[in-house]
This record gives sequence, C-alpha cells and structure tokens, in this order.
Amino acid sequence: MLDMANCSRQPYACAALGVILLMLPLHAEDRPDYREFRLGSSVSHVLSQVHLSASDVSRVHERPALIQDLRWTIPFFIADTVEPQKDPVEQIAFSFVDDQLFKLSVDYERKRTEGMTDADMIAAVSGRYGPPVPISKPAKPSIFDRAGVETAKRLAQWIDGDAVVVLSRSAFTGAFQLVVTSTRLDALARTAGADAVRLEQREAPARDAAQRKQVADDAELAKEKARVANKASFQP
Repeated sequence: MLDMANCSRQPYACAALGVILLMLPLHAEDRPDYREFRLGSSVSHVLSQVHLSASDVSRVHERPALIQDLRWTIPFFIADTVEPQKDPVEQIAFSFVDDQLFKLSVDYERKRTEGMTDADMIAAVSGRYGPPVPISKPAKPSIFDRAGVETAKRLAQWIDGDAVVVLSRSAFTGAFQLVVTSTRLDALARTAGADAVRLEQREAPARDAAQRKQVADDAELAKEKARVANKASFQP
C-alpha cells in the first residue's frame, strides 16, 4: 500500500493509483445490465447494437405510452465466417416503454445448454450478478409477459441496482430463460399497459360501429361503380 511518504518518493505510482481509483466507480456505474445491453437504452441504440432496422420493431400500444417490442435471433453463423455459432443465446426479446428499454427476455438454445443442470446455470449467472437472493413472489402477469412464462419454474433471482434478474426453466421443453427487468420502467409499462387496455375496451363499441359503417359504405360504393359500368355497356 502506498502512503503519503511513499508518494513523495514515487509520484508516478501514486498518480497511476489515483487514476485507477477514479475509474473504478465509473466502470461499475457503466456496467451493462446484460452483456452489452443496458436497461433504459433507446430503440435506435439497441437497433444499432443488433444491426436491425426500425421496420423490425413492432408496436404494442401507442397510448397512453408508446410500448414497443423487438426480437433478435442470433445468426446461425459467426459473422463473416461459415463457422456455426457457439453462442448459447438463441434469441433476445427487447421491450420498450416510451423509447426506454425496460426488459430483456433471453432464450438459451437447448442444444448449447444440453446436460447443464439448474445448479450449473445458477452458478454461471452468479458469476455475472453475484450470489442469488431469495426468490420473490412473481408480479401478476401483464400483457407484456411472454407466453409460457407462467408455466416456467423460477430457479433463482438476482438484484443488481434497479435490475431484477430471474432465471427460469420451461416445464415443457426444459429450455432456460433469463429475464432482466428494470423495476422502475417495468412499473411504468405495466400501468400504461393496463390503461391502454381500458382505453381500448371503452372505445371498442364506437370503433366497431365505425368499422361496420365503413364496410357498408365500401360495399355500396362498389355496387354503384358496378351499376354505372354495367349500365354504360348494357345492350338488351
């Protein structure tokens, strides 16, 4: 350990130590929440990371908040080679609320995790997020929860700041899934999703009536066009 006396004799070493100490909290603060992905990132930023375009993004709701989804399937071959992909991740589903990433759902390819036990996966994930914490009761499923999550067995849970990480395993296929969620943004998304459903239900009668009228008007217009055309060409 360098003390003040040593610093007077080794100024460069002390300066280097100071730089390292200053960088450590910044590095921890900038650590991605899953691989290179950070919760709170914009849609455009994630698109640039996975090399997809805006046309690959789907809209779930437009109001009262903009809810969007993006699915990215890992390429079969390693980039610029004909070598098969070895990445255990099969696909990642990204969920956004008002242009902020609030959840990543990571599906692992079964063949690349074949033979791995629950304990193996928990140990592997713990290497990234630290020791797991007791599994909390899952929140009530929302419209954003992917099909099949309810039938999956929750194996372990980690809490890393605002991020909650849950490892689960499908009861049907045995495939592993890791879900990384921002508690703050997820709460916003759930509230907005519930409000959107209520809006749609309230507006449904008027919307259905407008659609029926449009269908009737289109049919009447087509009938009139046919009448005019047939009248002009008709010969008794």
